[in-house]
Order: sequence, then structure tokens, then C-alpha cells
Amino acid sequence: MTAETPTTSSPTPPPQRSLGARAAGGAAVTMLGQSAKMVVQFGGIILLARLLTPYDYGLMAMVTAIVGAAEILRDFGLSAAAVQAKHVSREQRDNLFWINSGIGLVLSVVVFASAHVIANFYKEPALVTISQALAVTFLINGMTTQYRAHLSRGLRFGQVALSDVGSQVLGLGAAVAAALLGWGYWALVVQQVVQAVVNLVIAGSCARWLPGGYRREAPMRDFMSFGWNLMAAQLLGYASRNVGQVIIGWRTGPDALGLYNRAFQLLMMPLNQINAPATSVALPVLSQLQDDRERFSAFLLRGQTVMVHLIVALFSFACAVAMPLIVLVLGEQWREAVPLFQVLALGGIFQTASYATYWVFLARGLMREQLLFSLVSRIVLIACIFVGSRWGAMGVAIGYSFGLLVTWPMSLIWVGKISDTPVGVLFTNAVRAMVAYGVAGVCAYYASITAGGPLWQQLAAGAAAMAAVCLLMLGIWPSFRRDVISIVNIRKLLSQAKARR
Repeated sequence: MTAETPTTSSPTPPPQRSLGARAAGGAAVTMLGQSAKMVVQFGGIILLARLLTPYDYGLMAMVTAIVGAAEILRDFGLSAAAVQAKHVSREQRDNLFWINSGIGLVLSVVVFASAHVIANFYKEPALVTISQALAVTFLINGMTTQYRAHLSRGLRFGQVALSDVGSQVLGLGAAVAAALLGWGYWALVVQQVVQAVVNLVIAGSCARWLPGGYRREAPMRDFMSFGWNLMAAQLLGYASRNVGQVIIGWRTGPDALGLYNRAFQLLMMPLNQINAPATSVALPVLSQLQDDRERFSAFLLRGQTVMVHLIVALFSFACAVAMPLIVLVLGEQWREAVPLFQVLALGGIFQTASYATYWVFLARGLMREQLLFSLVSRIVLIACIFVGSRWGAMGVAIGYSFGLLVTWPMSLIWVGKISDTPVGVLFTNAVRAMVAYGVAGVCAYYASITAGGPLWQQLAAGAAAMAAVCLLMLGIWPSFRRDVISIVNIRKLLSQAKARR
């Protein structure tokens, strides 16, 4: 996507001669920030799981599974549109701020007014006040959207990380304090509101600009077209991820949904914390390399290698030692979430393998093509979930993971037909990681269950077996060894993405 610009322009992305160096530094800072954010979130899961009940989490999940779609409407795809555009004028940036803020305000009013409808749907009166309290976050997040987009566009990843981590820390602190005071599910509501406010304050302060008035003469059509197609695709993705939770909450109530929700969040936390920063680094770089096929493909393949190896290794291990891991982390009351998490983790592996195709859609501005693919693939995924829902929460988990297995090769075939992306290499890279870490995970599982003894001992046995098999793979499998070496040398590899005018 491109956008015409008036004479007065906002800062554009850095000169191409510094792109590789900025991307390398940005990747390092972003991964450090996301690591800190993951630690905070994981710590929050541990603390709050011992202070709150599955019922508390189930109530919150009932609301967020429905109104969470409003978050996608609030963004309207305009944050990615602002980052992906080759030029953004000051007037266009101001207009984007007011559009996102206006959408956020409208959604706040709609969610507040719909609170009784949500409560009646689930037959849970407590959802009225929960929905009304969460409504304000849409306005706050709408005001934050373009501040964060401005920071990402300028490759100011350290400040994006500061906003992420700062809001997570203060939000968690507020939630823990509320839980200790006996507020129950209100602790989770407080966490969301505090995070939204802190995120706005930090991002706005770092961006160092105040929006001017709305300028009708500034061309916005390209932004809105890009955003509309992306938003529609994201809504389809959101529906496919959350329709299962809506069904579980409606059919079985908050307790079963709370168990599924925690298992699902344990899956999504590392996915989001690795995918979000990877996309924030990859999108601006790939967008500026889109006219250089060789460099574009090289950067894409290297980025996919890092993503796939990190997440597949993590999920293979977590799936293998899920029982001691979840009981140690969350407590005995969450033991029933173990098989749900194991099934969902398998789906997460296939989901990770398709992330690189999402980067291609965004970086090349193929939003209509992405929307069409999302329409087809998400219908397949939702159908799998609906079929599985006949067997309760476990059926939903199996349907979700099977659907992700089916849609992964679909994404590669689709992208291969509309672009010159080396999809064959993307496929073999992912399969190689799945085989290596899958074998290691199976060995870790049997080592864990045969070790016996305390839970920590079972966890340690699984970790030792996983590490031993991975080392063996490094020694006997040259292509796997090359992949791992490329990850270790990621800063050097990113620097090779340096472009020329």
C-alpha cells in the first residue's frame, strides 16, 4: 500500500542503508522486552491462579470471548496500515489518531449498552457490571493505537517494549492487590483497565506528539482500504479462536470454561509474546524489501526459522511435561486443564508454521488476498470446532488443533499461487523442526512419567531427556544444525538484510 502525502511529512522509516542494523538492534531490544513481558505474564498466571478460581476466570472469559472482537474493530487494521505505508504525512497521522479514537468511543458505548444482552446470553447476572467496567478500555486503547504505530514505524522498539512491560507490571500489581483484598473476578477487570491506562501514558509520552485537528483534505483512502481488509481477516481469525470458548461457556458454564481458558492462555501467551515482536520487526523491514526478491526471501526464511524453532521446541517440551508443569505452576485445582493444554499445544505448533505467510500478506499489501484466504481457512477451522464441541471442552480443543493442521498447508499453497514466495522451503524448514523437537518431546514425555517421585523431579527428568535428544540431533542432522546456528547468529543474519537504494 502506498499513500499520497502532503508536503509536511512525519518521520519516515530510517534510510535503507541503515535498515539492517536498525532491524538487528530492534530485534534484540524487542526480544529482550518481550522476554521481560513474558516473565511478568507468567508470574501473573502463577500468582493469580492461586488467588482466584476457575469460576472467576470463566466469568472473565465469557465477556472477553464476545467483546474481544470489539478490540479488532477498534484497531480497524490502521496500526498495521500506518506501519506498512511507504509514506505517512503529519495530517494523515493525526487523522488516523482521531479515527481510532472515534471508533474506540463508539465501541465503549456499544459494549456498555450491550451488557445485559451478554449476561442474558450466558445466564450469568454478574456479567452486566463486568462488561460495563471493561467498556472504557476500548476508548483508551483507541487513543493508544497510533502512538504505538508511530513508535513501530520509526523502529523505536525499545520504547514499544517499555510500554508493553510497564503496563503489564502495573496491571499485574493492581490485580494481585485486588485479589488479596478478596475482590475475586474484579481483580481481572482491574488488571485490564490499569494496563490500558498505563499503556496510553507511556506510549503517548514516548511518541512526543499531540494530534492536531482532523484534516479532510489528507488522503486516507489507501489506509482505510488496507485496514478494512486486514480487520475483516482478523475478525475471522478471532472468531475461529474464540467460538469454542463461547460454546463452552454457553453449554457448560464458567467452571469448565475457566479450565479451558487457562489452558488456551498458556498456549497463546508464548505465541503472542513471540509472534507480536517478530511481526513488529519483520513487517517494516520486509515492507521496505518488497521490491528486492532475493533479500525479501532471505529475510523471510531466516525469520521463520527463528519463530518455528523457538515455539516448536517450547511447545514440544511443555506438551511432554504438561502434568507436572501445570500442577506446579497453577496448583492442584487446575489439574483437569492438563489434557486440554496438551491437545492445544499440538495445534499451536501448526499455527506457528503458518506465521510466515501472514508476514507475506502484510508486507506485500495483499490484503484482499489475505481476506479471501482467511474467509476460506477460518470457515474450515470453525467447522472443525463446531463438530468437536459435541464432546465438550476436549472436543473443542481437538477440533481447534485439527483445524490448524489442515489450514497450515492451505496457507502455503495460497501464498505460493499469488506470489514468488519460496513456500517449499518454508514447508521443509517447519517440518524439520517438528520432527526434531517432536522426537525430543516424546523422549521427554516417557522420561517424565517413568521418573516418578515429586513433580519437580518428573519435570527435571523430562528437561534432561529433551536436552539430550536435541544435542544428539545437532550432532547427526546437518540441516538441523545449520538452522540452530543461524538462530544463534541472528544479529549477524539480520544485518545481512541491509538494503541498497
